[in-house]
Amino acid sequence: MKKLLFATNNAHKLEEVKQLLSGYYEVISLSDVGFEGEIPETSPTIEGNALQKARFIKQSLGLDCFADDTGLEVAALHGAPGVYSARYAGEGCSYDDNVTKMLLEMQGIAHREARFRTVIALIIGNEEKLFEGIVEGMIIQERKGASGFGYDPIFMPEGYNQTFAEMATSLKNEISHRGRAVKLLAQWLMAMKA
Repeated sequence: MKKLLFATNNAHKLEEVKQLLSGYYEVISLSDVGFEGEIPETSPTIEGNALQKARFIKQSLGLDCFADDTGLEVAALHGAPGVYSARYAGEGCSYDDNVTKMLLEMQGIAHREARFRTVIALIIGNEEKLFEGIVEGMIIQERKGASGFGYDPIFMPEGYNQTFAEMATSLKNEISHRGRAVKLLAQWLMAMKA
């Protein structure tokens, strides 16, 4: 099976993507190729960060790869935290710190619409492709569920009465922003193979 490098240090993301692409590609991690450095992500946009990470790894290792960036965009917060979702509560914060800050920011706000957005940047040879996945939903009032990571305990996708953290992994992968972006990536990779 063909190998494809996922330029991430996030074990949760790696596991999700491995499941989504299993049977098509063997997704390998940065640790699998002995890369232990930091990957820059200084772009002000989600697309920019995904491309910056993929380009950095391609230039550093010379390997075809893909990278993603994800943001939670909350309407009442004018799209925040967006590109700063992972460090919303400050540098070195935990997932729990970010969720706590979000719940505080949203206190007393009736309109709780939000969306998760993932952009995957793929570099194969000299070709760069972007794939975007979006899931609409809302921020609920308190944490529910113990699965997933990040904002999963407080994000309820549209059309469901469970948070991402309450869902079976298979269902979350099917409907999530990352799942949708990875499906587009997989379709493109399959078409390339055909």
